[in-house]
Amino acid sequence: MEEVYNYLKALDVNFLATRNGDGVSCRPFGDPVKFDGKIYMLTHAEKDVAKQLAENNQICIVAHNSEKDDWLRVFCEAVDDSNNTAAKQAIIDEFDWAEEAGYRLDNPSFKCYYLANAKAEVRDSEGEVLASYEF
Repeated sequence: MEEVYNYLKALDVNFLATRNGDGVSCRPFGDPVKFDGKIYMLTHAEKDVAKQLAENNQICIVAHNSEKDDWLRVFCEAVDDSNNTAAKQAIIDEFDWAEEAGYRLDNPSFKCYYLANAKAEVRDSEGEVLASYEF
């Protein structure tokens, strides 16, 4: 888990894919948050991503490190942990912009998820597997 977190944290953006009906949606996501030995992400309940995760929590995260010219792919479940106020507080503490953006403990729209049952690979530009992780 630590290696995947560090990979994602070092980048400005990663891409999160969710099921969207019979199709797929992909969108940019930002910094992950590490709390209680898990990787967390956040969003608002009104966003399509939260609605899609409520229907099917299977996701794929893809990130490219241009300095190393390698790729990370994470196939996992996004587990809704929005009732965990300690996790939410850790997310708020991580980002100076969080409360201004509506990520407050008293906001029922503040959703947080952790990655579970993850299988991750780092591959080079030729497709060679450099590292594999499960957490």
